[in-house]
Amino acid sequence: MYKPIANSELILNSDGSIYHLHLLPEDLADTIITVGDPDRVAAVSRHFDKLVLRQQKREFVTHTGYIGTRAISVISTGIGTDNIDIVFNELDALANIDLKTRCVKEQHRPLTFIRLGTSGALQPDLDIDSFLASSMGVGFDTLLNFYNYTPNDTEAALARQFGTLPNGVMPYFAQADADLCALFAQGGAATGMTATCAGFYAPQGRQLRLQAAVPDLLDRLQAFNSEDGNWRFSNLEMETAGMYGLARLLGHRALSLNVILANRAQGRFSPDPKKAVDSLIAWALEIISNTPNLFSHTN
Repeated sequence: MYKPIANSELILNSDGSIYHLHLLPEDLADTIITVGDPDRVAAVSRHFDKLVLRQQKREFVTHTGYIGTRAISVISTGIGTDNIDIVFNELDALANIDLKTRCVKEQHRPLTFIRLGTSGALQPDLDIDSFLASSMGVGFDTLLNFYNYTPNDTEAALARQFGTLPNGVMPYFAQADADLCALFAQGGAATGMTATCAGFYAPQGRQLRLQAAVPDLLDRLQAFNSEDGNWRFSNLEMETAGMYGLARLLGHRALSLNVILANRAQGRFSPDPKKAVDSLIAWALEIISNTPNLFSHTN
């Protein structure tokens, strides 16, 4: 029998909703699209046939609705794995903790997370405005160091080969859900390892007025190739590795989809980023709405 979780650990609002997201369990679909930008939530939900929920607290905007008979929630996470920590733990609590008794439910409810984000490519062969499914997230942040995360054999081998950066950062490796990744790759997305960075400027190799501690970071990432030749870094962003690690630990499935707005190797940026993001949304929703069986999994 599970013990009740203390009020200081599972924090609820006065209406019984989860603290940061301001959602109730009935507000949540099993298929959840995450976006960074709060304004992008409406850009996704405008494709819904019916909208049944609009909610917002801070940067966390949630819409739940239907495409045909499929229920979908879309939520903005903001930027960074610190926000992913909040969003994924609170969404899992809505699904798998009885908020009235504060006890973990006996039956686990699995969720499917699909991130629709923007990213910068590291390799010259990844075209501007193309789509990429992250087959592996590589965390240069510290989020999973605070959880009991055990890498699988592939992840552990890649971590050993990559080693530690000159500033002492040792990244963690976390794979995507293989079935989800294969589905979107078959739909036309490239695949590759995504570097999840702890910031936008020096953590991604940019220098304005401050000198980066690892000035050759991009060169190191671009040059890395696994010993079996199957893994290389494809792009940079700020959420994917945290998503993959937490999803696995919580018993959920996750995939990060990115539209390539910048190519760092070419020094190019998308001429119409809004159009590129809208194309990603329409493409991903078509695949989601046309794949009923893959999203009705059970653990």
